[in-house]
Amino acid sequence: MQHILIPTDFSQHAWNATSYALQFFKSVNTTFHFLHIETPNDLSKNPLHYDDLISTKIIPEKKILKMKEWMQKVSTYDTSVNHNFKQESVKSFFVEAIKTYIIKHSIDLLVMGSKGCYCLTGKTIGSKTAKVITRVKCPVFIIPEKAVFKKPIHIGFLTDFNMVYKNKVMQTLLEVSQTYKSSINVLRVAGAKKILEDSQNNNRELLKDQLKEVSHSFHVIENPNLETAVQSFVDVMQIDMIAMIAKNLNLFQRLLFKPKGPQKNHPMQVPFLVLHE
Repeated sequence: MQHILIPTDFSQHAWNATSYALQFFKSVNTTFHFLHIETPNDLSKNPLHYDDLISTKIIPEKKILKMKEWMQKVSTYDTSVNHNFKQESVKSFFVEAIKTYIIKHSIDLLVMGSKGCYCLTGKTIGSKTAKVITRVKCPVFIIPEKAVFKKPIHIGFLTDFNMVYKNKVMQTLLEVSQTYKSSINVLRVAGAKKILEDSQNNNRELLKDQLKEVSHSFHVIENPNLETAVQSFVDVMQIDMIAMIAKNLNLFQRLLFKPKGPQKNHPMQVPFLVLHE
């Protein structure tokens, strides 16, 4: 049984992430946990009063009603016999609430919708999502607001071969690939220096061995602009989902958090799987 956590603020993009996840894991025995986090409005004004605010732990009645309506909507939408549902509402800091829930319920994957999830066009993916990705050690599946579900036949895996990926880190990606019989297309974006160093070659061979049970291929694009190179790869290879390791800070920060000006690229609407150790 897999346990998936989906934070919800009852918005449309939260629902889009939810409906996408329900379809994505339709054939997988899964317990979906829906968590609404009520952040005290006075926190920024009076941070010293945080303990007093949290100690009340009072969730507004209208939010309790919204959660009940949300669960009814989920039950009506989802027809899979493989799914179970749990829900909880808490009053806390957003990231701290996520961390606590993940540990308490042994969560395997976190699913988040993002209004600004145009990850490869230089726009921010949303402050809450960004904080969770960088501070919570759990795989995160980011669903763009306008993403429409389709089976991930082609998965793009971004790497620079500068680190060894532990089997535990790769497990989530391999499970998705095996469920959908997806091909994993490994991409390295090279700048001026295209030839791999010995350590990178060794890491490439180790990765090749880790992927031996699934269909895979290796690709390299020589382009100094990472965003443009990845966008081109997604278009040409018809990539349905992008995956990368959060610990690979060089690629990760350049791709998701690098501030940019206006871009000519069209918004990226494929899901983004961020893997953690």
